[in-house]
Amino acid sequence: MKKPGIIFLLVVFLLFCAVLSQAKDVYTVRINGAINPPVAGFLGECIEKAAKNDAEALVVLLDTPGGLDSSMRDIVKDIMDAAVPVVVYVAPSGARAASAGAIILLASHVAAMAPGTNTGAAHPVNIGKEKTDEVMMKKVVSDAEAYSKSIAAKRGRNVDFAAKAVTESISIAAKDALAQKVIDVVADSTDDLLTQIDGRTVETKKGRVVLHTKGAKKVEIPMPFKFRFLAYVSDPNVAYILMMIGIYGILFEFYSPGTIFPGVIGGISLILALYAFQAIPISYAGLALILLGIVFFILEVKIVSHGLLGIAGIVSVIIGSVMLVDLPGSPLAISFGSILIVAVVSAIFVFGILSFAVKAQLSRVKTGSEGFLGESGIARTDIAAGGKGKVMVHGELWTAIGDEALHEGEEVVVTAVKGLTVKVRKKGG
Repeated sequence: MKKPGIIFLLVVFLLFCAVLSQAKDVYTVRINGAINPPVAGFLGECIEKAAKNDAEALVVLLDTPGGLDSSMRDIVKDIMDAAVPVVVYVAPSGARAASAGAIILLASHVAAMAPGTNTGAAHPVNIGKEKTDEVMMKKVVSDAEAYSKSIAAKRGRNVDFAAKAVTESISIAAKDALAQKVIDVVADSTDDLLTQIDGRTVETKKGRVVLHTKGAKKVEIPMPFKFRFLAYVSDPNVAYILMMIGIYGILFEFYSPGTIFPGVIGGISLILALYAFQAIPISYAGLALILLGIVFFILEVKIVSHGLLGIAGIVSVIIGSVMLVDLPGSPLAISFGSILIVAVVSAIFVFGILSFAVKAQLSRVKTGSEGFLGESGIARTDIAAGGKGKVMVHGELWTAIGDEALHEGEEVVVTAVKGLTVKVRKKGG
């Protein structure tokens, strides 16, 4: 009687080990901040990696104020085309999936939120080189509404919310989102989320998949330095400051050739700023005002304006900076603090560093033979008109010639230098 019992327990144990050996990992990734091209590229790589390694699912812990429409659409396409289930989890408490984040949440195979989070407010914001007219803006909103509704319908979620999030900028809390079928789960933690979604069936590119996530091992995918660096540079405030550093560095190198360091730093900063502005459409009017301010700065050190041109340049730079990315309250807006920092640095640069560099460049040479021109000395011998004699200049005795008669002890001024002979005249003459 004991043997069958032992055999039964052994079989159960072996089956349990087999199940454990087949258990798949759940990959997790954290996205904090604006949705931009580096974030879209990173998420795309994460989805590919999870699918390649046959992960049970990819959990995206999301906290974003929104971002670029183009980047959001790239992420949505990657999720829709994913061979692995993608779970978007708005967490921790206090996080949000606003604007572009709301559409990404709707597109996920499983949409989840932590208590104390919210989603919505996905109305398109005008951003570009020119202001969009009313008719064009209606087209943009209509396109975004249709896009949001189609995604919600595809995932079987609340289409009415998807439409109003775009057209009316409504936002909703986690508890209400669950009640209104905007999301699938409200979970206190990642472990709670994996427990709740265990056994759920989702539709992926490979077909219907049953999730086995309860107790699964979590493997976090850190954002590589490349994407972290590019995401940081793509921040409008950072890109804006890099642009100004680039302009000032090149200007300083232009007025003080050979310093090298300002030119190198300026060139690198300007290239990084141009990369960022490829992803953030900017206003030509704002850029033109900033460049006009730079012209005023150049004129300030060339023309005696008693500071008026410098002040005009600072004002022009400030107004241009405000207009450069005109999106108040948006994650893509340039903060007032950044503009203030640039204004202060501009004032220091124009009235301090640049003026000093230009004055140094325009000052009279004080070394070599040219440095003797205009220098004073004392005649050590009489010098006949057209004749030669000796003069003391800079503590050195020089052979001197003059067009006029000079007497020993008289003060003289050097008017020319030829080899080891100086030409002098009577000081004050």
